Order: sequence, then structure tokens, then C-alpha cells
Amino acid sequence: MLQFRNNRLLSIINKSTLSSSSYTSSIFSYCTCSSKKQQQTNDDSTTITSTTSLKTKKNLIGLSKEEIETQFETLGLEKYRAKQVWKWIYNKGTKNIDHIDNLSKKHRDILSEVYNIDHGVVNKDSLSIDGTRKLLVEFKGDEVETVFIPERNRGTLCISSQVGCTFQCTFCHTGTQKLVRNLTAGEIVSQVFTARSLMHDFGPTTNKRLLTNVVLMGQGEPLYNYRNVSKALKILTDGEGISISKSKITLSTSGVVPLIERLGQDFPGIGLAISLHASNNKTRSEIVPINQQWPIEELVQACINFTQKYTKDRITIEYVMLKGINDAKQDAYNLIQLASQFPSLINLIPFNPWPGTIYECTPIDQIESFARILERGGLKVTVRQPRGTDILAACGQLVSSSQKKKGIIIPEQEGEVIKKDLPLKSSYLNNV
Repeated sequence: MLQFRNNRLLSIINKSTLSSSSYTSSIFSYCTCSSKKQQQTNDDSTTITSTTSLKTKKNLIGLSKEEIETQFETLGLEKYRAKQVWKWIYNKGTKNIDHIDNLSKKHRDILSEVYNIDHGVVNKDSLSIDGTRKLLVEFKGDEVETVFIPERNRGTLCISSQVGCTFQCTFCHTGTQKLVRNLTAGEIVSQVFTARSLMHDFGPTTNKRLLTNVVLMGQGEPLYNYRNVSKALKILTDGEGISISKSKITLSTSGVVPLIERLGQDFPGIGLAISLHASNNKTRSEIVPINQQWPIEELVQACINFTQKYTKDRITIEYVMLKGINDAKQDAYNLIQLASQFPSLINLIPFNPWPGTIYECTPIDQIESFARILERGGLKVTVRQPRGTDILAACGQLVSSSQKKKGIIIPEQEGEVIKKDLPLKSSYLNNV
């Protein structure tokens, strides 16, 4: 039982090959940063004629199909019109209601008075020498980073779930940015929409995609914004829209144990990654604060339950290699004992430095030795190839300059602002 902010006690329902430069250049048309004040001239841009009307309009991106159907009926539109609009947005990538040509002009005018299609503003677009692309996307004055990682046989988009992060993991750059607010479902989905739009990756669902996989490994703890994350996942996996299979989506958590079960119930078959980073409670509590609330033993049991009930795949164990912190032989032996209890894949991550960090990366020969110990212990192991380090787009390097604005409360459906610091177990789980 957990105490929520309203003081009621509620129970919780509970080494891939890098793409060649020719491949990279063929899928990217690198563009410079567009100022948010710069008028778009492309045929699919939306012209806003009234600042007031923009503020009062609802964003179609992020509404569930059922919500659109209900709202359309109140406007006097047939229920099936919702499916037409849904396909135009998520299958064709339209940014302008006026371009939905299977609606009559009368219907388009009605919708344009009430809705817009707002997918945020790309304030910066950075391209790494290895093809990794990092987008700084602004939503309502707050910025988050989204990273696209191209590979020979797939393209993975790493998306954010919060502005800043709930936790301050000491080795993570994002952890230096205090939590500003949760992203809405629309803002989470918009990161995928924007990436596909920039790469001209929309079209029939049978088309071969550049963006094939999504990982929730950007800024924020996804399970501490579960209400909006789950709504976004339903939109992303809808077969008539963006249509990304659950097996192509991986959610990474620092270990919010009660909601791992809920994730499995709601999205059986989804990929799960655990940001473990230490194999004993003492070290993990120092570098991953959530361990003070849900220690390793509870986390391992949650992983056992998840693999037994909700997936046939291995759970990815993320383990950043920190020199002198978690890279001793005994750490490897401890990790074998933990990860042997359920189907797992150990992903060793060379630490990616960022400005001001106190940590160093474990030498590569020691990482390889660590990996061999794990392999001899029967574990499946990979060593992550760093991508986008030259543009600070690698694992643990994401951060934006957004700060919490005192006294400003954004309504929950627009992205709830956390009002004060509360004990971890009773703070943010009301976002279920």
C-alpha cells in the first residue's frame, strides 16, 4: 500500500555493426536548426492566424482514438471520421487539418476551429559523424532531447518521458537536471512523429521504415509518468497509425518495482530494460538512489515475475562501467548470481563522459575481461558501441536547459508539474 498526495491509501494495480557513411548519407538530409519564430514554408505546414485560437485549441496528437470519436460526435461528426483523421495524422504524417482531403471543407473548417496538430518545435538538429542524430524538441517552452540511431538493419529512436528526471543517478548527465514536469502522451508521441517527418518516413504501414524501433531510454523515468507513457504506447502500437510492434519497443526503468508488473499486464510482449549498474545494494544505493526504496532483491523478483508471465524475451540488464566503482571481479560474480535467475541479456555500457562528471570509464581491456567472466558464468553479454558521443547523444549524456518555473502549475492533461519534493515511494505513483 502506498500513500498518495491526497492522503488516501491505494494499492497499486499493480555489437551491432555501424552503418556505413554511404548508408547514413542516403537516409539523412541534414538540415540546420530552425528558429521557432521562423515561418515554415513547406506545403504541409500549419498557418496560425491567431495566438488566442492556438491556446484554446486541442492537440489531436496524443488523444486516443476513442477520445477523438467521442469528441467528434459532440461536434456533429460521424464516428468513422475519427478513423479517417487518425490515419492521416499517424499513417500519412499530415500536420495540417486542411490537407485531410477525404473530409469535406465544411468538416475541415469545423475541426480547425477546435483542434490543431502540434508536434513541437525542433530548436536544434545535430548530426554525429557516425550518423546518430539528436533533436532538441520544445513543447510549451520546455525542451527535451530525442536521439535517432541508424544501423544496417534497423533504426532506433530513443525518446524522453519527462523534462529532466525524477531521480539523480550520479553518473547520468540527465540526473543533473531536476525534474521540471512529466511529458504528456502527445509530447511523447510527437517525438516519434517529428523524427519520422524529418526523415520522410510516413506512408502505408506496409512500407519499409527507417525508424523501426523505439526505446524509452531518454530523459526521465518512464514508470513515474506511467499514465501518459501507457497512453502514448497505445497510440504508437495502433495498427492503423504509427504501427510499431510492442516487440520493437523497449522501456527502460531504474527499478520502479510496483509498476513493472502493471507494464507487463498492459503491454504483454513489450521489451523491458533494467538500469541496474551495480550488483550489490551498497554501491547501487549510492549511484542509483531508487535502490534505497526498492532494493536489488525486490527488483530481481519483479524481473522473474515479468519473464514468467509477460514475455518470452530476455530482460536487458544495463550496466554502465565506472572505473573503480562497479568493475571489480567480485562485481561480475555477484552479477552472475543475480541475472541467472531469469532470462537476461547483460549490456555493458562504457561510461560516456559529460561536462563536470567525477567518473571515468573502465579501461576497455578490463571491460572485456569483465564480459568474459559473465560469459563463463553462463550469461549472454554484449558491450555497447558508443554512438553520438561527439554531439553528447550517447547513453547518459542527454540533458536540456529547461528549469522548473516556480508558481506555474500545468494541468495534468498538459503535463503535470511535480509541486514539491516528496519521499520516493509516495511521490509520483499517482500518475498510474
